[in-house]
Amino acid sequence: MRGVLLAIASALCVAGAACGGDDESTPTTDGGPRDARTAPTDSPITPPDDAGTMMGDGSRPDSGATGETVVIAGAGDICGGCDVTADLLDAIGPDAVFTAGDNAYPDGTASDFMDGYDPYWGRFKSITYPSPGNHDYHVAGAADYYAYFGASAHGPDGYYSYDIGAWHVVVINSNCSEVGGCDPGSPQETWLRADLAASGAACTLAYWHHPRFSSGSTHGNSESMEPIWQALYDANADLVISGHEHNYERFAPQDPTGAADDARGIREFVVGTGGASHYAFGTPIPNSEIRNGDTFGVLELTLRADGYDWEFVAEPGHAFTDTGSSACH
Repeated sequence: MRGVLLAIASALCVAGAACGGDDESTPTTDGGPRDARTAPTDSPITPPDDAGTMMGDGSRPDSGATGETVVIAGAGDICGGCDVTADLLDAIGPDAVFTAGDNAYPDGTASDFMDGYDPYWGRFKSITYPSPGNHDYHVAGAADYYAYFGASAHGPDGYYSYDIGAWHVVVINSNCSEVGGCDPGSPQETWLRADLAASGAACTLAYWHHPRFSSGSTHGNSESMEPIWQALYDANADLVISGHEHNYERFAPQDPTGAADDARGIREFVVGTGGASHYAFGTPIPNSEIRNGDTFGVLELTLRADGYDWEFVAEPGHAFTDTGSSACH
């Protein structure tokens, strides 16, 4: 499928050769309200009715999940090489785009968004489900981030959820101090547990900026995100995506403390490869399966009713890739 897409879109970019994979595959390497956007009538995305993910009476609107296969793609730490990674999204043609924070470098200002983000990733704005990063908060209260994305950013707290295909997707604000903390009992953690309990989806994906686990030498693990991971783990969530470290790393399924757990563990992807810069790795931490620190690109997820396929789609001229498949819990 990748070869066909990229052949059609060769004027935009040529990605590295992909390798096939099954579950636990071995990659090939070289070297607020969410209904702000109006989805097409045939869109696989079903936004909820209200800012919290639940309606005012505590019930959840019908997810509308149909079991169809859908594609979501994106990255964090985006601008800098925005043009390159935007061209990759063009080639993929996803149903939805995610951002894993730090959307417009260097400071998330209005001019950073309009000069660096909008001419490139901005063309996917109508299908983008963003999350805020620490650079977005270089402007007090991430005001320009919320202004740029409008109601799609779900201000002022920036956490929300939506359904796409058969999947439930949760977007977390990992700038914990800006939203009353991420500890057990905090507003966001309490909301998350209620949101997950109300979801009837068999498969769940979450994304935010600061990775719970990372072998990166610049930032590394974010222990503040352990309670959020615990809530997801308790609800049998399947995937977490983060950015912050400007590199790519995939982890085997693990529990909130970092212990391997093939039965109930959550697989994490760190995808800080949106174009800002590159960060190096330190000593690989437990359960890290693959790492790359010199390639911009985006993560493409094909979400099926009972599982998912992943592929890291690299910028032109770079052969690194990572693909695989897994079932949901």
